[in-house]
Amino acid sequence: MLPLSERRPPGARRFALSAWFCALALAVLAAVVLAVTPQAPAAAAPTAASAAPEVARQVSTTPFKAREDYYCTRIPAVVTSRTGVLLAFAEGRTRLTTTGCHDVGDNDIVLRRSLDGGATWQPLQIVVGGSDELAHGNPAPVVDAVTGRITLLYSSSDWNHDATRPSRTGYPRSVHAVHSMDGGATWSASVPQPQLKAAGWGWVSTGPGHGIQLSRGQHHGRLVVPGDHTAGGDTTAGGQLYVSDDGGLTWSLGATSEASKTGAYPGELTVAETVDGNLYVNARNSAPTHCLTNEHRLETVGTDGGASFSAPFTQVADLDTSPVFGSLLRLHAVDQDGKPDRLLYSGASRLGASALEDRRELAVRSSYDEGKTWQTVGTLVSAARTGYSDLTLLPNGSVGIVYETAGNIPHGNVAFAAFTENAMKASETELRRPRTSDTRVKAPGEAGNHAVVHGGAQLGTRLDGVAMEFDGVDDYLRLVCSPSLRVEDKDFTVTAWFRHNATTGTLPIVWAYGMTGRHFSVRAEPGGGVLRGTVGTDAGTTEVTLPSSYNDNQWHHVVFTRQGLALRLAVDGGTAATATLPAGTSASDRNLTPAGEFNIHIGARPDFPNQPPGVAQLFRGTLDDVRLFTTALTDAEAADVKNGSLAVRNGEEKLRLGFSTIW
Repeated sequence: MLPLSERRPPGARRFALSAWFCALALAVLAAVVLAVTPQAPAAAAPTAASAAPEVARQVSTTPFKAREDYYCTRIPAVVTSRTGVLLAFAEGRTRLTTTGCHDVGDNDIVLRRSLDGGATWQPLQIVVGGSDELAHGNPAPVVDAVTGRITLLYSSSDWNHDATRPSRTGYPRSVHAVHSMDGGATWSASVPQPQLKAAGWGWVSTGPGHGIQLSRGQHHGRLVVPGDHTAGGDTTAGGQLYVSDDGGLTWSLGATSEASKTGAYPGELTVAETVDGNLYVNARNSAPTHCLTNEHRLETVGTDGGASFSAPFTQVADLDTSPVFGSLLRLHAVDQDGKPDRLLYSGASRLGASALEDRRELAVRSSYDEGKTWQTVGTLVSAARTGYSDLTLLPNGSVGIVYETAGNIPHGNVAFAAFTENAMKASETELRRPRTSDTRVKAPGEAGNHAVVHGGAQLGTRLDGVAMEFDGVDDYLRLVCSPSLRVEDKDFTVTAWFRHNATTGTLPIVWAYGMTGRHFSVRAEPGGGVLRGTVGTDAGTTEVTLPSSYNDNQWHHVVFTRQGLALRLAVDGGTAATATLPAGTSASDRNLTPAGEFNIHIGARPDFPNQPPGVAQLFRGTLDDVRLFTTALTDAEAADVKNGSLAVRNGEEKLRLGFSTIW
């Protein structure tokens, strides 16, 4: 059986969907202060509206705005009270200071209530933290349908003990509860919950997002709130469930899991009751590096009302997302409303590893078999950068969602939207991006570095074979980071066939990692009449150019090589242009791969579509046989690649995109 990262979902098909390209993390971070203005859609490709329409909303408001009461608000949660009051919670981070939107700091838990389904919001309430400088977070509300009591579990710590040097180190985190009996208008004093933190746990957390109340079986009426923790001196981690059988007055620790932090382990759980009275649990995959897998969700089930998990957490196939908290919601159940069983999941639908770059395209997806499989067709809520989200059912049957969003980063404000099930159906679109295969020789069980297809790039021809056509508007391919695509400070070679007839602009062929700093790129520049190769390291950027952009609408083969400090750029086996990299003082100065997550773009500069006005660096033309080797090919080996050989340095070949199929 193929590994999860290699599987194709049943009935997978091509589709045209607007591209929402990543901006580099460094550029994003530099723009944070300007980024969290109230919600405005990110710059869109021209085909965005027609390719993937956002859901028609009954309500669209922003209950928490950055710089209004706090520097920013994050980690939203939402519930609907027994009487129909909507309660939106969030962390208010670092009250009216400019020290940033940090997890660690003077953070309060805040609330805004709506009596009209989110159309308007009452003034902000500080539920926890208004009289201290502690770090309170992860609001996890749950409603008892019998008494109407709303319980808010949350986590708290003294991370801000020294406001000049806030730190998680040395300050434990604990779980607390507050209650409201009047729909959130007033709240009880906070009550510590030491029994909810097992011996040996370090970090402990609640939610984030809403809890649920069971409605079936022997545990009917039980409240369940998820959480996560670390243990073993921060070497292991897992998820847990908190349960209450008296409407939220008292709580106990239920199911727990434990796994090594060296691999996949669950964090930020969300839970739903299944129609057989069991629990379906879906969690963020908190693996230490997100470059090892494209499966960013984990799942398990519980069969005893949340007292234990029935099996270890396993990866969720075919649920494209970036690493982020997502939310489950029961929409229908045959035994309750007579409609087909349906669970909803909300989360970013853009597959990728980076929290800043890939949290985009917030969507709601459905499962009609209690979480066993998830539909790839779903509803786009927002094509902009979006982070955490939480779902609730409104009294009129509409779906409500709170979610993080901003300008150039995926969080800062907390927005709210409400929409009907009919509106969801009317705007359904294919959310899974198609792929094109990495066809190199791979070791048994090794996943391919398949490219994600954006914007509707289409298969074309080269001679009697297949190639990939790019329209220069919104087409590009993206390789989500994997360890094998790191060239580090070693030799490498990039080869590709290209054809174009552009007379202006810059046409990226391959652009790896960052815009500046550590990166490499090959690009045709008809506007400047050159073909350019660049390598950026901590010691600076070095360029090598050939005096033509080869814009004659004929096929040309480019070879870009780094060997030691020498760069070579050649086309069609001709004389190479050369340059010498700065040596720096250490191997680190010659390393051109970022330490964290990264992407490699084929046919685009990495900052599309957030490029400055008038800049549109996208390839328009056709590419074929794109390869990456972690060695410097000889001239003879490069000629063999040009002649189509598939047996060149297979041990060092880390990518081969022959564009034979899109799936």
